[in-house]
Amino acid sequence: MKNINVGIIGVGVVGSATALLIEENKDIIKARAGASIRIKKGVVKDISRTDKRVKIPLTTNIDDVLEDDEIDVVIELMGGIDLAYEVAKKALSNKKAVITANKAMLAYHRYDLQKIANGIPICFEASVAGGIPIIKALRDGLSSNHILSIRGILNGTCNYILTKMSNESISFETCLKEAQNLGYAEANPSLDISGMDTAHKLLILSSIAYGIDAKPEDILVEGIESVSQDDIFFANEFNYTIKLLAIAKKVNDEVELRVHLAMIDKNEMISKVSGVMNGISVIGDKVGETMYYGAGAGGDATASAVVSDLIEIARSKSSPMLGFKRSLESGLKLKEISSIESRYYIRLKALDKAGTMAKITSILGECGISIKMLLQRESTDKNYATLLLSTHKSNEANIKKALYSISKLEVITDKPFMIRIEG
Repeated sequence: MKNINVGIIGVGVVGSATALLIEENKDIIKARAGASIRIKKGVVKDISRTDKRVKIPLTTNIDDVLEDDEIDVVIELMGGIDLAYEVAKKALSNKKAVITANKAMLAYHRYDLQKIANGIPICFEASVAGGIPIIKALRDGLSSNHILSIRGILNGTCNYILTKMSNESISFETCLKEAQNLGYAEANPSLDISGMDTAHKLLILSSIAYGIDAKPEDILVEGIESVSQDDIFFANEFNYTIKLLAIAKKVNDEVELRVHLAMIDKNEMISKVSGVMNGISVIGDKVGETMYYGAGAGGDATASAVVSDLIEIARSKSSPMLGFKRSLESGLKLKEISSIESRYYIRLKALDKAGTMAKITSILGECGISIKMLLQRESTDKNYATLLLSTHKSNEANIKKALYSISKLEVITDKPFMIRIEG
C-alpha cells in the first residue's frame, strides 16, 4: 500500500479540523483511499496560537512545505488571493497536487491554475458549500447532462439573517448583531452580506457547468443590507420566502450569472433551506432537478470536503480541474446584465397624497412595465405611505431606468428598493 505525504499551509480552524479528521478517521480513510495518508508538516503564522490538539510538525516558513521533495500533496487553507495563488503555482511547478478551499482565489485564477497544472491534480470541493459535495456532483455525477440552471443558497451568514428576520419580525441590524455574537458572521461581515462571497462560489460552479471564464466584476452582485420588514411582509402575503440566491441559467447560447435577493415560492424545496444551512438546486437536461443540502461552513464540514479530495487524489483519479478535457460549451457567452429578464418587487416610500400613484404608474408604463400586485402600508407618520408592488416580467435595463426616474419624483422620500422574483 502506498504512502502519501501531505503539507497543510494554514493550520487555522479548517486546517486544524482537517488534521484531526485525518487522525481520528485514519482507518476508514486508509480503507477508502487505498493509501496511508500522513501529514508531514503544517504552516502557521504563529505556532503558539495553534490548536493544541493538533499533533503535527509545524513551521512558519511556507517553503518548508513547497520545497520538501517528500510531500506529495499541498493543502492550501491560508485564504487571500495573490499569495495563495503564488503558493498554488509553486506547488504545481514542483509537481505537487493541490487541494484548496479558497473560493476568492479560484474566482480569479481558476483557469490560470488549470493551464499551469497540465494534468497535475487540483481539487477544490471545500471551496463551495462546505461539506456538500456539489463540485463532484457537477463534475462527475451530472457530467453527461447539459446543465440548464443552478440556484444556490451559498452563504450561511446571509441565510441565518434572512431566516431570523422572517421568523421573528426583527430588523436586519438586530439579526446581524446576533449572527456576530453567535460566530456566524465576522466582525467585518461585508464579504458575506454584500453577496461577494456567494459570487465567488457561483463563478466556480459556473465554470464546471458551462466553461464560462467570468470574474466577480463581470456579473450582477447585490447584497442583503437594505432588506426590511416591509419586504418580509409582502413576501409572506404572497407566499414567498426571501433568500440571497446565486443563479446560473443557460438561455440559448448565453449564460446568466447573478447573485441577489430573490423572492421564491414557499413550496419550492430551496425555499425551505433555513438558518445557517446551504442548499443548491441543479437542473440537468436528462436528470431533471437534483437538490443538495447541508452545512456550508464550519471546520468539520469543510475538513470533510478537503479530505474527500485527498482520497480522490490517493485513488490516482485524475480528471480535468474544471471538468472539461476540451470545452464542448465554448459557444456559450455571458449574458449582458441589462438584458436579464425577471419579475420584480419594488418598495417605495412616498407622500400620501392624490396623484402619487398616477405619477409612478406613468413612469412604469413609459418603461414598458406593468404592475401585477400592489399593497399600501400606512406609516406612523400619516403624511407618508409605503407602497409595495410586483411587476410582470421585464428586464434589468427597463427596471433600472424606471427606478431612477421614480427616485427623482418629488413625492418619493426614500431611494426605491427592488428584489427580483424567481420562478
